[in-house]
Amino acid sequence: MEWKEQMIQWRRMRRTAKRGGIAFACCVLLGAAALAQVSGYGDKQEGQNVGDQLPTVLQRVGVSQRLNQPLPLDAQFVDETGKTVRLGDYFGKRPALLSLVYYNCPMLCSEEMDGLASALMMVKLTPGKDFNIVIVSIDPSETPALAAKKKAYYVKRYGRPETADGWHFLTGKQPAIDALANAVGFGYVRVPGPDGKLNQFAHASAIEVVTTDGHLAQYYLGVEYSPKDILLGLIEASGNKIGSPVANILTYCYHYDPQTNRHSLIVARVVQVGGMMTVAGLGGFMFVMFRRDLRLGREHALTGKRRDDEG
Repeated sequence: MEWKEQMIQWRRMRRTAKRGGIAFACCVLLGAAALAQVSGYGDKQEGQNVGDQLPTVLQRVGVSQRLNQPLPLDAQFVDETGKTVRLGDYFGKRPALLSLVYYNCPMLCSEEMDGLASALMMVKLTPGKDFNIVIVSIDPSETPALAAKKKAYYVKRYGRPETADGWHFLTGKQPAIDALANAVGFGYVRVPGPDGKLNQFAHASAIEVVTTDGHLAQYYLGVEYSPKDILLGLIEASGNKIGSPVANILTYCYHYDPQTNRHSLIVARVVQVGGMMTVAGLGGFMFVMFRRDLRLGREHALTGKRRDDEG
C-alpha cells in the first residue's frame, strides 16, 4: 500500500475512533445502546427518540425540541455586570445562540461551552454585530461575579476581545429560569454533589438558535457543533426562518450506578481516554511508518551497493 493510501486510511480510522469514543461515553451514560451526537460538517439528521429506559433521575432530564416556540422575552435576569435586564433586550435586531448551563458545573457544561467557542472560531460572523450569544445559568444561587468570570474566560478563548459586547452571561431567580427552561424544553433536576448537598444538576447538553424576534429556530445537541450548521442556522434565523428537528440523541451530565445508588461524572474522563487513544494510535502509526521507511532505505542502499559491485 502506498504512503498516500495509508494516510487516507489512517485519517478515516482516526475519525471513526474519535466518534466511537464519544459514542461509548453516551452508552455508559444512558445505560443503553445509544450514540451521542457529534456533529460533522453539514450533518443534520432526523430520527426518533431513544426508547430505552432511563434511570429514574434522568426521567425528567432531556431536551424537547420546541421549534417556533417564543421565548419569555419579558423574563428578568441579571447580566455579568450586575445589571437587571430583560431577555428581550438581546433580540429585535439580530438572532442569537442560546445555551442553558450552570457555571459551577464540574464537567459537561464546560465541554459544551468549549465546543461552542471552538465552532464559532470557524464561523465568519461577528458576535455583537451579526448575532448575540446568550448563556443563562439554571442555578439561581449563582452570582453575576461568577458569570463575569466565565465570560472573561470564553471571550479570551474565542480570541476576539472586541466581540465581548456580543457575549452575555446571565443569572436569575427561579421563576425566570423556569419560564425560559419550559419554553426551550430543557429538562433538568437537582442532584446531590460529592458533599451530599443538592448543589449540582443532571441535565443534557444542547444549544439553540433563536430568531431575531425571539422564536426557537434550531437545536444542536451534544458537545461538538458543526460550524457550517451554526452559520446556516444563524443566517436562516436572521430572516426568522424556522429549521427542522435533529436527531434527539442526548449527552447527559450524570451517570447513574444502580448498584451503589450514586451518580458519577464521567463524560470528560471518557473524552480524555478517547484523546489518549487517538494520540497512542497516531504514535504507533508513526513508529510503524518510520521503521518501514528505515527498512526501505537500508534495502535501497544495499541494492545500490550491489549494483556498484557488479558494475
